[in-house]
Amino acid sequence: MEFVTSHEEYAKDLSNIINSFNLNSKIVMRRDDHVVYVKEGEQIVDILNIMGAHQALLRVENIRAMKDVRNNINRIVNCETANLDKTINASMRQVENIEYIDDVMGLDKLSKNLREIAELRLAHREASLKELGAMLSVPVGKSGVNYRLRRIEEIAERLRGKEKYNAGKRGNIEQ
Repeated sequence: MEFVTSHEEYAKDLSNIINSFNLNSKIVMRRDDHVVYVKEGEQIVDILNIMGAHQALLRVENIRAMKDVRNNINRIVNCETANLDKTINASMRQVENIEYIDDVMGLDKLSKNLREIAELRLAHREASLKELGAMLSVPVGKSGVNYRLRRIEEIAERLRGKEKYNAGKRGNIEQ
C-alpha cells in the first residue's frame, strides 16, 4: 500500500502516524515524490481497518484468500507432478532392467519372488509399488516390492558388468 505526496513533511508525519499503530511503514523517493509504503498484507488490512475503509479491506482480504488458494493448489500440483515423474522414471528403469535380464538370461532363471514381481511390472507398467504388492500371490507392502525391484536392478547391473568385461576381453583377443 502506498501513499504518495510531494511534501517531505507530510510523508514523515503520515509514516509516524502509521507506525504509532505498531505498523511498519517506510518512505522512499520516487522521481520528485515521497512515497510512504507498507508491504505486509496483514499491515495493509490493519491500515484499511483503522481508516474505516471496510469495503476495500474486504476486497483485499478476498484477493489474499484467492492468492493463498491458488498458491496451495500450485504447490500440491507441483508436488504431485514431481511424484508422478519419479514414479514413471522408476517404472521405466525397472522395465528396462527386467527386459534386459529377460534378453540376457531369461526371467525363468530368477527366483519365484523376483520372477513374479518382474512379470507383474511388465504387465502393469503404470502401477504403483503398493498396487504391485497387492497383486502378488502373497501380497507384500511397498518396501517388500521395492526390495525385490532393487534386487532385480542389482542383477541387471551385474549382467551389464559381465557384458562389458566380456566385450573387453574379446577386444583384447582380437588385437
